[in-house]
Amino acid sequence: MLLEVSGLSKHFGGIAALSGVSFHIREGEVLGLIGPNGAGKTTLLECLAGVMPADSGSISPAGARERLFYVPDAIAPWSAQPLGWALDFTIGFFRGRGELREELIDQLGLRTLLCQSIGTLSKGQRKRALLAIGLLTPQPALLIDEPFDGLDLRQSREIAAALRSHATRGRTLFLSIHQIADAGRFCDRFVLLSGGRICGEGTIAELSALATATDSSHDYDNLEEVFLALT
Repeated sequence: MLLEVSGLSKHFGGIAALSGVSFHIREGEVLGLIGPNGAGKTTLLECLAGVMPADSGSISPAGARERLFYVPDAIAPWSAQPLGWALDFTIGFFRGRGELREELIDQLGLRTLLCQSIGTLSKGQRKRALLAIGLLTPQPALLIDEPFDGLDLRQSREIAAALRSHATRGRTLFLSIHQIADAGRFCDRFVLLSGGRICGEGTIAELSALATATDSSHDYDNLEEVFLALT
């Protein structure tokens, strides 16, 4: 097991963004964090990454955060610098995986963007650039907030295939996804989050069994129906 989260809570004033969140991440899996906008997905990723402190709860084993790299959504790091510079800086500063540079440029369709400053990239282009930066880092596990946001259907499938290829080589991925159908096609297991609380954790089969236990009159054969039943 890569990481175990126990009783994680976070409040903003009188609002509970996370309430007693507990789950685990296994090494080498693609784990999907599923929930609607406002469910607390980004807050959870930021607490795991150490971007903000949780109010209570624990993350084990000790030093687990050192094995994580967080890829936020909708940012433009080093916005005045060209993309090629950002990739090289990531490799040098983080002692990243330089052997993956050319592969990622081709996988993520970045070849024609290398001389373009990151601040001028479109939303979808910037998303692909951020994924390349994350995949170049040396940490074995990536926390990625909305990896498919801003991408069209073809691009989403291409990105999913690229991420899966790195997962099969041992990279652990914990992905926050609000498009439930995308998550159902791509992830190995799921953490369902609604209103800051965990509503279920497991494979589609395991979650389907949990939903059936609450209402045996219905067959839950896809992730969207399971999510609606459990949240």
